[in-house]
Amino acid sequence: FGAPVAEWMLGFLSWQSVFLVFAAAILAVLAVLPLMRAPDLASRAEPEESMGAILGKAFRDPSYTLIFLGFFSCGYQLGFITAHFPALVTEMCGPIQPGGVLHGMGITTTSTLGAVAISLIGLANIGGTLMAGWLGKHYSRKNLLAGIYAARTLIAAAFMLTPITPGTVLLFSVAMGALWLATVPLTSGLVAHLYGLRYMGTLYGIVYLSHQLGSFTGVWLGGRLFDATGSYDVVWWGAVALGLISALLHLPINDAPVGRLKEEAGTAD
Repeated sequence: FGAPVAEWMLGFLSWQSVFLVFAAAILAVLAVLPLMRAPDLASRAEPEESMGAILGKAFRDPSYTLIFLGFFSCGYQLGFITAHFPALVTEMCGPIQPGGVLHGMGITTTSTLGAVAISLIGLANIGGTLMAGWLGKHYSRKNLLAGIYAARTLIAAAFMLTPITPGTVLLFSVAMGALWLATVPLTSGLVAHLYGLRYMGTLYGIVYLSHQLGSFTGVWLGGRLFDATGSYDVVWWGAVALGLISALLHLPINDAPVGRLKEEAGTAD
């Protein structure tokens, strides 16, 4: 809801006022926190190992390193698209035809189309993330992650290799949105499966640092190279290349639980 609502409010409010409205909405979310349930406690066997011991195992494990490196491309792609895709649509998309379907829906400018594109990404993301979580309980998480990154690579490449029209923008948004945060339940679930639930928050937090470094790089590099070249092409194809690399990085991951957690694999799942 955020992107189209913000685009609508910017028609009659200053950007500062729009920020205040969204700040109030975020503060209102605090009211639901008392209604949240705490998760189940970790199994009795897992707390016997200290955080230092688990971190030591993780940092020496090549699979953990591959998960860390692979998550970088996820952040790069998502950060770049979130920050720059509406501008890319405005710069590169063909015109919206008067009297067409989109025009009839109130999408009359490419700036509105950019906001709707981000909105569609969010909508498709809901179904994609839920589906990824379900699949992760039944199939290999590392293979699913490799498949998601490979699919992102193909979708992003196809989008740039075809003429950018309002129709392809919407198709890309739905397709990429379905894969948007589908990596999160699979990556966090893989970390929990490998090392147990006791320190999963810490271990996933470290992996997520890679995601956020990727987000910073995608957002910053997108603006920097656009200013230098007048085009998003270099950054976009960089995202395509990183997606392919990430897909390949996940294939050699050993997804057998580490150490004594092998006996706790069912509990960790």
